[in-house]
Amino acid sequence: MAHASTDSVLSLTDQRLVAALQCDGRLTAERAAHVLGLSPATVRRRLHALAADGTVRVVVSPVARPRAGGSAGALFLRIRVLRGKLDTIVAALAAREDIPFIDVTTSGDEIFAVARTEPGSRDPLVFRQLPSTQAVTSLESATILHVFRLTSEWQHQVLTGPERAALSPSRPDPEAAASGSPSSYGSGSPGPYGVDTDALETSLIDALTGDARLSAAALAARTGHPESTVRRRLTQLTAQGRLITQVLVDPRRLGLPIEAKLLLQVAPDHLAAAGQALADHPSVHGAFATSGPSNLHAAAYFPDLTALYGFLSRDLVGLGITHVETAIVSRAAKRTPAPVQPVPGGRARANAVSKSRN
Repeated sequence: MAHASTDSVLSLTDQRLVAALQCDGRLTAERAAHVLGLSPATVRRRLHALAADGTVRVVVSPVARPRAGGSAGALFLRIRVLRGKLDTIVAALAAREDIPFIDVTTSGDEIFAVARTEPGSRDPLVFRQLPSTQAVTSLESATILHVFRLTSEWQHQVLTGPERAALSPSRPDPEAAASGSPSSYGSGSPGPYGVDTDALETSLIDALTGDARLSAAALAARTGHPESTVRRRLTQLTAQGRLITQVLVDPRRLGLPIEAKLLLQVAPDHLAAAGQALADHPSVHGAFATSGPSNLHAAAYFPDLTALYGFLSRDLVGLGITHVETAIVSRAAKRTPAPVQPVPGGRARANAVSKSRN
């Protein structure tokens, strides 16, 4: 989030615009202005300023929920390293395409990361590369079993319920979703949303991944498809709920400087209810059932430590949680909006960590 000070909190108007984009990343200035009581010119000017200085990026987030009976194809990694080697290991992990998320905790020697992997495989990173790295003192991994809440679904609580409803796209149409079957697109390959995709959709998603607010004209120019075709497919993808956007913004700019990782142990008969309760909490931006002794992982934003304490002492009560471990994030080292799905072997999974062994 390059040029703006990470210590300065955005104005309420800018925070409301960020929240509006969280409702619909491709929201028009006219619609935002109508709902938020601003002029279209003001909305355009503020959105341009927020994007120009790197404060806000709207990207396609092709992180999909697992198919029924399937797996998310991802691991949570908890890595402890020798003091003085933290930055080296973080840089090596960040260079890998199969690791989209990296957080460094306030302990000074601990890293939390998400690694995409083939479910059930002996992932080289976990079984060989990290264990053989001298700077790594311990490694814990847990497989994501079920997704309750994705970061792309989190919304900053500065809009009213009616405002959010007016800004959000219509709910996916079951008939439109059904039209996403292989028969409607012809021969395709499984895409990040668990259904088959064709070359047009793939090219559009690829073009939108880094900037989900590209106009249909710009997309047509980049992909070589007619603008009318691009508009029609974008409308279809939106109706199917398959064009998921994510707003990348430093939560400190939203007045939320505290991010906590929660590793929870929950009795099996409470797991589903506890996971859903966390997903419904306005502070929680990620909640997953996992393998391992901590069978529920969550991440949440707070305005201060008092709010975090209140969450732990009040909001978690009655959920069947038998143990809680809390880690506070000092910095988000990597946030890549990439799919959490199986990744085939290849050069993209280069031995970046292996090169940091010494």
